[in-house]
Amino acid sequence: MILYEYPFNERIRTYLRLEHLFDRMAELVPRAHPLDHHFAIQTIFEIMDVAARADMKSDVLKDIERHKQQLNGYRGNPAISEKALDAVIGQLDDCFQQLTQATGKTGQGLTENDWLMSIRSRISIPGGTCEFDLPSYYHWQHKDPAARQADLDRWSLSLAPLAQGVGMLLKLLRDSGVPQKVVAPGGQFQQNLPQGRTFQLLRLKLDPASGLIPEISGNRLMFSVRLMRQGEDDRLHAAGEDAAFELTLCA
Repeated sequence: MILYEYPFNERIRTYLRLEHLFDRMAELVPRAHPLDHHFAIQTIFEIMDVAARADMKSDVLKDIERHKQQLNGYRGNPAISEKALDAVIGQLDDCFQQLTQATGKTGQGLTENDWLMSIRSRISIPGGTCEFDLPSYYHWQHKDPAARQADLDRWSLSLAPLAQGVGMLLKLLRDSGVPQKVVAPGGQFQQNLPQGRTFQLLRLKLDPASGLIPEISGNRLMFSVRLMRQGEDDRLHAAGEDAAFELTLCA
């Protein structure tokens, strides 16, 4: 099954982008090839750009605190395991403390590294990091892979609290939804969202064998899904047939 996710607000959209970047970096750093490490550095810069928003760290801290208050409200409920509850709240506390202890914006310390910033200023230019432009960077790329990995681990250390916090919040959000099987008649599906409850994320699973691609749009009141298929002209065309998929709404 292929999982598609659609955020209903800008905050969750930013969290998903950060998660995507952190996942990419985790995939690239353990590799040995200099080209993989080049894109790992580029990913670090992209994370810094996304996290540079003045309210990014504040948003994560507020969401962690909100989840803690919500979970503490379950105490005394016989249907809830106190041990499991304590474990989750403990993880949230750890995320909160690490983020609080990190001074300034995420990755701010890296901006004081002149060598890294020289790469950052050139990396957005097509071919801007060639050996004749940045000989010291070219030299770094010829270091032993373990030495490059150690440098990348050191540079990404300041990003770790944000990665942990965002990952925890998205896990709790995803766990809040209940999957349901639905059918899109003629490849079209639309649903009104109940008032009094704010959904933040839509998750949709499709069988890859169907060849269908969902186009999702929505807001706090409703959402719609149009199922498409890529033709030989590489364009997307409306599928037109009835199709089933798994849908989860997360609040």
